Amino acid sequence: MVSQNLALKYKAESSKAARVRPLAPPSSHLHPGLDSGSPVPFTLPDTYYKLSSKLSRQSPITVTQAISVAVALFLLLVEVLRPSTTLLRFPRPKPSTSSSSSSSTTCPNESAVPSTFPTCTAYKMGLIEDARDVAREFEFSSADVNKGVKEFIRQMDEGLQETGKSLSQIPTYVTAVPNGTEKGVYLAVDLGGTNFRVCSIKLNGDTTFSLTQSKVAIPRELMVAKTSQELFSFLAKQIESFLKTHHNDHFEEYHQRRKAGESVTDDHFFKLGFTFSFPVHQIGINKGYLIRWTKGFDIADAIGKDVCGLLQAEIDALHLPVKVAALVNDTVGTLMARSYTSPGKTGTLLGAIFGTGTNGAYVEKLHKVIKLQKMEEQGGYDTSTGNMIVNTEWGSFDNQMSVLPHTRYDDELDKESNNPGIQMFEKRVSGMFLGEVLRRAILGMIKDSKTELFKDEPSGTNDIHSTCTIADDSPLYRQWGIDTSFLSIAHEDQSQGYRITRQALSKDLGVDAASSEDAEAIKIMVEAIGKRSARLSAVAIGAVIISTGNLTLTAGDAVDDEQKAVLEEEMVDIGVDGSLVEYYPGFERYIREALREIEEIGAKGEKRIRIGIAKDGSGVGAALIALVAGGRERE
Repeated sequence: MVSQNLALKYKAESSKAARVRPLAPPSSHLHPGLDSGSPVPFTLPDTYYKLSSKLSRQSPITVTQAISVAVALFLLLVEVLRPSTTLLRFPRPKPSTSSSSSSSTTCPNESAVPSTFPTCTAYKMGLIEDARDVAREFEFSSADVNKGVKEFIRQMDEGLQETGKSLSQIPTYVTAVPNGTEKGVYLAVDLGGTNFRVCSIKLNGDTTFSLTQSKVAIPRELMVAKTSQELFSFLAKQIESFLKTHHNDHFEEYHQRRKAGESVTDDHFFKLGFTFSFPVHQIGINKGYLIRWTKGFDIADAIGKDVCGLLQAEIDALHLPVKVAALVNDTVGTLMARSYTSPGKTGTLLGAIFGTGTNGAYVEKLHKVIKLQKMEEQGGYDTSTGNMIVNTEWGSFDNQMSVLPHTRYDDELDKESNNPGIQMFEKRVSGMFLGEVLRRAILGMIKDSKTELFKDEPSGTNDIHSTCTIADDSPLYRQWGIDTSFLSIAHEDQSQGYRITRQALSKDLGVDAASSEDAEAIKIMVEAIGKRSARLSAVAIGAVIISTGNLTLTAGDAVDDEQKAVLEEEMVDIGVDGSLVEYYPGFERYIREALREIEEIGAKGEKRIRIGIAKDGSGVGAALIALVAGGRERE
């Protein structure tokens, strides 16, 4: 009788449960995007209801059936409490300040939520706004651009009059630029770091050239040799090996003439341009005293000596048909290389590098280089052209910070750099520093408890989404840990959910399971930092164009049709090189946008500015400077 009563009671309860099929799950297991106070139905699989109904129709209950019921109830409980494996990382929204805000916000990844769930009401909008706040710190307005241009011009003039100013304005003693008609074979060597490169360049006289080169690593022991002779003897031997391999006929003819006692003229010598990427005090086109070593070199014996003379002495010791004709700065080489290959009828005005570092060299009127007349020691130079190429060393523009923008991230970077207060322009423009600026901005957001960058919900919700983690050895925690290539990737990323940026965060920075909102926040900051760099670059370019007066006359100022046609053809040619200007997404576009905002240039003037890539300034450019130094050869 008791068994029958229990069976009837169980049957009644089971029938009641079958009629009320939806069960509300415990609030602790609601999806974090849902309001736990709302009556959200959980529809369980029909198999469980069928099982319960079938058992309820059987009476009396045996021990086996009772066990079956217990198992079924246990499975039912497990199904209710089991965490969903289909949900992706889905941050809990910030408390809404408006009763209507939740109804107007949609879920960013609706497909990841089961169809029985309502659409989520909010996500990390606070993070995106925080990222935009950081981005606004990097804004460089039209007014800022114009103010910067005026100050740049002032510092250019100051540097032309006296030494020791922010803009060094170094005379290079190169007084002409090629026009593409030059012909001949010239040599160039490049000592820019741990490698030594030897090149021969054949100029074809039609703006084209062919290049042959070899490269060898500098042995570590020679970088710290006791005497300069050890290093420069090694360099001369590399030149000898190159000549025997690639110009053996010329090499053998020269030595046969020497053995026969026949006269040897300058025509039997290769003219060589020497790119020496270390600080020197240059007093002539092929004479410069070493100020100090960098890049791991440390040969005390060479300090204060003429580096061209040191190389020439070792070349002469080997009886090579080579004359060191020019000491070359790679930025000047960029200008020369562009001028030779430029499609225009006018010579190139400016050579600029926007890469790991930044610098510019331009053609200045000789009479404006006033400090040249005050120098006690200087080599001779050609005055017939009325021009001289000036190396601005503009990385140090505005070290006094009168017009340059600065954020807390810039200030921290400068303070912890190996040259605080120096190269302030370069620290905001060049690729070497952009990644570090971004790294410090990211760390600032991570450390701010009010922002949600790379932050998951409290641990109680980690059972329903992936956990974002930052590796203990992440480059984010290491100075110079972010390469500028990461900025290029994030800036250009248009993939769904910023998948490419999230992959780069994981692979390059050790940030796993970052959300699409995290990636979007990074992209916002990256775009701001890159754009500021380009707009500052436009300040330097625009200032040089305005200062030299190359846009003073426009087609609208022409007095007749003939002059108008000439002015319309005369583009202002700019040669550029470096990873930023060549590969960073939208860099030239941002530069041109800023140029149009400069009052003295405007939209019309910007159209007359031609910007072109000039490759291999240290090779082709050096050879062209050797050509100018030794006299031109034309058809």
